Amino acid sequence: MMARNIATTCAILAAVLTTPAIAENRIDPSSKLPREKINLVAPPFVHAHEQATKAEPKILEVTLVVEEKQIVIDDEGTTLRAMTFNGSIPAPLIVAHEGDYVEVMLVNPKTNSMPHNIDFHAATGALGGGDLTLISPGEQTVLRWKATRTGVFIYHCIPGGVMIPWHVASGMSGAVLVLPREGLKDGAGNPLHYDRVYYIGEQDMYVPRDKDGKFKAYATHADAFADTMDLMRTLTPSHVVFNGRVGALTGKNALTAKVGENVLILHSQADRGSNVHLIGGHGDYVWTGGKFSNPPQTGLESWYVTGGSAVAAMYKFLEPGIYAYVNHNMTEAIQLGATAIFKVDGAWDNDLMTQVRAPGPIEATTTAQARAKEPADPKSKAIAATADIFR
Repeated sequence: MMARNIATTCAILAAVLTTPAIAENRIDPSSKLPREKINLVAPPFVHAHEQATKAEPKILEVTLVVEEKQIVIDDEGTTLRAMTFNGSIPAPLIVAHEGDYVEVMLVNPKTNSMPHNIDFHAATGALGGGDLTLISPGEQTVLRWKATRTGVFIYHCIPGGVMIPWHVASGMSGAVLVLPREGLKDGAGNPLHYDRVYYIGEQDMYVPRDKDGKFKAYATHADAFADTMDLMRTLTPSHVVFNGRVGALTGKNALTAKVGENVLILHSQADRGSNVHLIGGHGDYVWTGGKFSNPPQTGLESWYVTGGSAVAAMYKFLEPGIYAYVNHNMTEAIQLGATAIFKVDGAWDNDLMTQVRAPGPIEATTTAQARAKEPADPKSKAIAATADIFR
């Protein structure tokens, strides 16, 4: 059945999505530009880059290799027949500056079972490159596109027909950060600088259950196809996770920062909308829609990530401790897995928050007596309490 669907998809693409003609004798504006090979890294981390640059535009060379594989997505050992770029969910973040060219080599190893391609939401024309990059197992292709718009944008596989939602829900999405050449600015035009940057890709996953309610496992993608598509039509994900699995950004994998640091958080969702909240913190600057041509909103408590897009938010941590970063649909955060943790080091500021009195029995006391029982270490109490709630 899957082979028939793939054949149909390829036939449709061949008939409908014709490759645009290339004008002959046209001077390639990028031919004399310097080149830089980018070594991509797995999320939540981001490859080294300049925030602002005075250099001339360049051609950035990146390689994305399609990996079809089985992955474990929770602590109970549930498996997903995943499809990925470079082996990670989400795929690596690519950083460019406005005016740069991004030259992508897409590789589909012969060990894979399906055609794949790539649609860059930051690119212009030909389904974001999807028309020009459809390759079968054992093939590779190179696409170059110009970064003409600033912001953070998603990219994903778009092979055609029912293959599109299946490939996206199986993990084939990532993001591109296109920075203004002068760097980020606030609404008044003042420069903004981040000390750390993290990329969080939210992913809804669909793992079918057997008649006893247990998650099923499949030997191949072909075996998983029919059951997975039936479940996907219900629009009821079994898991909603950050960075590929439940707990991927908690515990020993928690995101780290220090008091006083500005942290840029890039959050993408290729399928469904998400309501993001940093518990105990705020969005000092939030580019709703993720586009830097618009002034950032300030002081937000929560922000929305529209399905099929990405958002950039910057926050300066002011207190140490544990911060839970969640999809504020709390069912998805707590029960389905959409939670990350920030661990922040530094000195506690009692002026911002203090526990006037520790929990205890109700008793008749004066305000002065209550304050006399103020706990000595609010930082350690805050860390313990948050860790207990989101363990």
